[in-house]
Amino acid sequence: MIRVGLTGGIASGKSAVGELLRQHGALVIDSDQLARDVVAPGSAGLAAVIERFGAGILLPDGGLDRAALGRLVFSDDAARAELNAIIHPRVRAAATAIEAQVSDPYAIVVHMIPLLVETGQQDSFDALVVVDVDEDTQRARLMARNDLTEDEAQARIDAQVSRTDRLRVADFVIRNDAGLEELAERAHAVWHELLKRRGQQGDGCGC
Repeated sequence: MIRVGLTGGIASGKSAVGELLRQHGALVIDSDQLARDVVAPGSAGLAAVIERFGAGILLPDGGLDRAALGRLVFSDDAARAELNAIIHPRVRAAATAIEAQVSDPYAIVVHMIPLLVETGQQDSFDALVVVDVDEDTQRARLMARNDLTEDEAQARIDAQVSRTDRLRVADFVIRNDAGLEELAERAHAVWHELLKRRGQQGDGCGC
C-alpha cells in the first residue's frame, strides 16, 4: 500500500485534485468530510463543540452552523486550538478505521488533509502532495466561495502555515493556476509517479 498525504492552503483546489486521483483509482479519505461527520447532529463531537462554544453555533435544525463557528475561531487562536482538539482526534480515528478496511496490498490511499503540515503529519506518509496557488488567487477564490470580506479571507489564510513551509515538505507539487484541463494533466503526472513508487515497493509494475 502507498499512503499519500494530499494537502494545500485553503481554497487551493485540494478537492478537485482529490477527485482526479480518485478517478485514476486512488482510495481518497477526505478529512474535511470526516470533520463534518464527527459533528453531525446527535454525535459526541457536536455535543463537545456545544459544551465549549454554546448553543449559538447551532442552526435551527440542530446542525452545526459552520459559518458562525468560523467567525468565532478564526479571530481567536485559543478558541481555534480548542476546537481542533475536539475535532482532530475524532477525524484521525475515523480515517484510520477506513484505511484499516483496505485489503489490497497495492492500493494507493490518499488522505486529503487541509491541516496536514500544521498538525505535524508530514512524515506519516509515503509521499506528500501539495496543491499550490499564489496567495492573491487563494484569497480571491476564498472570498468568492465563502462570501467573505478580504480581511476575513486573509485571516483564514493566515491561520494556516505559510505557502513556503508547505512547499518545503512536498514530494510533489501540483500548481492550480490554470484551467481544469491543465490541472488534470498535472494530477495525471503525479499519479504516474505514485504508480512508479508502488512498483518500486514490490509489485514490479511501475507503469
